[in-house]
Amino acid sequence: MAATPPPVFVDEHLLVLDKAAGLLTVPGRGTDKAECLWSHARLLWPDALVVHRLDMATSGLVVFARNAAAQRHLSIAFAERQVDKRYEALVAGVMPDDEGRIDLPLSADWPNRPRQQVDVVAGKPSLTRWRVLSRDLTAQRTRLELTPHTGRSHQLRVHLSAIGHAIVGDALYASPEVATAAARLCLHATALKFLHPHHAAPLAFVSPAAF
Repeated sequence: MAATPPPVFVDEHLLVLDKAAGLLTVPGRGTDKAECLWSHARLLWPDALVVHRLDMATSGLVVFARNAAAQRHLSIAFAERQVDKRYEALVAGVMPDDEGRIDLPLSADWPNRPRQQVDVVAGKPSLTRWRVLSRDLTAQRTRLELTPHTGRSHQLRVHLSAIGHAIVGDALYASPEVATAAARLCLHATALKFLHPHHAAPLAFVSPAAF
């Protein structure tokens, strides 16, 4: 098992870690999928409790609670969109506008799980706002800040693919050329802001993207 990453923040109520790309947040099905960020966390903080998840391919900030009251408070905050979440992504193509929104309903693509799909008939409402951070005209890439206002599975990946700007390194939703242009999915949970579950002080955490 890989070493537990050093904490971004820790106190008696919560723990914030920086997840590596390619590592599960929680165990998957089967003994070969037992290693995950949560199992790493419990080596040093045995009381760590799951609050939310990132896709295996996505890196970045993950919050764990350290008691039942904190877990309940933080879970409600995430569910009720009281947590400000920001992501950074490197996408294919040069986006002409500086900012925008993607408002496309999503549903599971059941025959092709774990893929999700745009589904205007039965999909759940899904909204992503984006802002250009930089453009690379030579490589034909755009670096984006992404703010999901809903939390659908694979939302950022599907939304960007749907508008023709798939995330570089995305093996599920990008063309073979874009999927193989990086050794990993270029999507990182870079910032979290929320109120402390015990004393309600504002907390803000930042993790720079490594791509």
